Amino acid sequence: MIEVTQEPGLWVLTLNRPDKANSVTKAMLTTLAETVEAATAAGVAVLVLTGVGRVFSAGADLDDARAGLAVDPVWERLSAAIAAFPGFSIAALNGALAGGSMGMALACDLRISVPGAKFFYPVMKLGFLPQPSDPARLVALVGPARAKLILMAGEKIDAEEALAMGLIDRIVEAEALMQTARGLASDVLAAKPGHAAAIKRMVG
Repeated sequence: MIEVTQEPGLWVLTLNRPDKANSVTKAMLTTLAETVEAATAAGVAVLVLTGVGRVFSAGADLDDARAGLAVDPVWERLSAAIAAFPGFSIAALNGALAGGSMGMALACDLRISVPGAKFFYPVMKLGFLPQPSDPARLVALVGPARAKLILMAGEKIDAEEALAMGLIDRIVEAEALMQTARGLASDVLAAKPGHAAAIKRMVG
């Protein structure tokens, strides 16, 4: 369900469960976290997260959610691993992004999306709190009022509005999504080791 493609300096992590809208199980989240941690240990320069099908991820798998996944620390482990990754991380969003799965995208350095994607985090309606680090990362991108629009009003944000508010950084046609991600990563892949990490520390 998680495919890992290792290229020189670049690892692509793909959610491959399109029949379930790439909803994530605890096992999938654990695999993602372990893979990101392994990429950090291996000195990988670029990570790309993407999915198969027309949805990046619909959030938690319903069966796992009923078993407590919504409040499991594995979400925070994954987003923390991505945020701590010293290289360049790109969420190449092949479609809609919902619920706790938004955390892995928020933790990336860049988010690019196909047209027509929608973004929503319906914690208010479902009676859960967002994952602990997600609100601050969301506020850093879109500001407090728009974060409340997403987290409290439960608004579904389309790709154009998401681009305007800073939730995503570029809209890319589906057939060019991975090509664009690799293009954005090209300078980092060509740089000397540690250069990207130094810039990330300066940016904050």
